[in-house]
Amino acid sequence: MTSAAQSANSSAKQMARSRPVKVAARVGILSYGITHLIIGVLALQVAFGQGGEQADQSGAFEALAQQPFGRVLLWVLALGFVAAAVWRAEQAIWGYTYESDQKKVVRKKVVSGVKVVIFLVLAVLAWNTATGSGGGGGQQQATAGVFGLPGGQFIVGLIGLVVLVVGVVKIVEGYRKKFLEDMSAPSDHRARTVLERVGQVGNVAKGIAIGLIGVLLIVAAIRVNPEEATGLDAALKGLAAQPYGPYLLTAVALGIVAYGVFCFFDARYHRV
Repeated sequence: MTSAAQSANSSAKQMARSRPVKVAARVGILSYGITHLIIGVLALQVAFGQGGEQADQSGAFEALAQQPFGRVLLWVLALGFVAAAVWRAEQAIWGYTYESDQKKVVRKKVVSGVKVVIFLVLAVLAWNTATGSGGGGGQQQATAGVFGLPGGQFIVGLIGLVVLVVGVVKIVEGYRKKFLEDMSAPSDHRARTVLERVGQVGNVAKGIAIGLIGVLLIVAAIRVNPEEATGLDAALKGLAAQPYGPYLLTAVALGIVAYGVFCFFDARYHRV
């Protein structure tokens, strides 16, 4: 039994580290970048009072589906997300051998585990949109379900706090250029400088967007109202409704676009 388990583990490890999976993982990161570029454009439309689509992943995929060959591209994105999930699973189990600090290794493996779920959710969402079976309101329904549990209000508030902390950490790590730790950055000084600046702006903006979602969850918990916990779209539109909101949202939207551009660099230089 032990030999069979070791053999299965070795086979799974070998498959996850195969060249096709690594190439597909880069496609997955690229897909993530394309998604953020579209979200950034949709957020800009909201800032200028022209937003009709949801400024989140669902809205991005719906907007893409309306373009010529959009559904075919969505299928490609879905497969890319699946490949990225496989790659992240490999990292969560066997990865980061280049790190000597064990605390960093554990933290990075946990982050990779979370990203497995994120990429799988994106894959399902992209696939459902491509096949015409996509639907919105998932987070609101999930939050309403949690409210129905014993101590649900506390749980939602705690989740919101965790999401807010994740957003703050993302902002700090983005500013400190921590993303470079998992990249084989270009040796060319000008290319590296562009990568660093785009990465800083993009990751800080991504952190702000995550933090806004956390704030919405906390507010929903305080008011016991799951309708206020509707994800990135509500967070961005809520920001636009504040004093000087359109200007703030424009800055965040441009930052999200920058994060999408950063993903293009990441697809090229990330250690896979």
